[in-house]
Amino acid sequence: MVLQDYFGLENKVCVVTGGASGIGLATGTLLAEVGSKVILLDINEENGHKAAADLREQGYKAEFVRCDVTDADDCGKVKDHMEANYGTVDVLFNNAGVIRRKTVVDLEESDWNLVIDVSLKGVYLLSKYLIPLMAKGGGGSIINTGSGWGLKGGDQAAAYCAAKAGVVNLTKAMAIDHGPQNIRVNCICPGDTDTPLLRSEAKQLNLQEDAFLVSSAKGRPLERLGTPRDIAKGVLFLASDLSSWITGTDLIVDGGGLA
Repeated sequence: MVLQDYFGLENKVCVVTGGASGIGLATGTLLAEVGSKVILLDINEENGHKAAADLREQGYKAEFVRCDVTDADDCGKVKDHMEANYGTVDVLFNNAGVIRRKTVVDLEESDWNLVIDVSLKGVYLLSKYLIPLMAKGGGGSIINTGSGWGLKGGDQAAAYCAAKAGVVNLTKAMAIDHGPQNIRVNCICPGDTDTPLLRSEAKQLNLQEDAFLVSSAKGRPLERLGTPRDIAKGVLFLASDLSSWITGTDLIVDGGGLA
């Protein structure tokens, strides 16, 4: 048996939101490497088209589709595209997210709405449209991106903590509702990972970027930041046959930070 056979993802149709960079792109790449057909969704068309083209140049099966996960019409169009071009969805990685590093006192209502809409409403909307297609195809795996701060509080990140806590419990509710359709739903909870999102936090907090990254790695037993591929490996596990009897759970990938 070759390694890909253990994953059971050869020619499976995998949709990844926030797929133009960071954890989304790393996950899309890893899924492509094990033989999946990868559809990257993002609002960043330039980076998204380039990412998909780079994967195709390496011989992988990849496509970019623009999607604003906060917009029901966009999510409906993705469903139509998937049905017309692939007939099904086997894996959905709801990964798109944003952060605003402010307390509830300092947070503008527009920032609250943005964080909740992208990080939580986006999971609801795309799942709403793609679950029926996944069920029609016989089932599949959904992975939602939570956070360590969805399991415990964090400073100056009120909206983000609220959104990610919502994702964690929404995951459990979805697992209960859609298990009878042979759909597994799990949550990946990354710790601080070297992505554009993490680097943006330094600017929001008016901190020097390198010093912020060093401080983010302190106190973890493994004494380093995560890489996007570190998180992608966890998503691959939850997407694959290796986790065939796992649903409704949170997989913490944080170098031991919460420990």
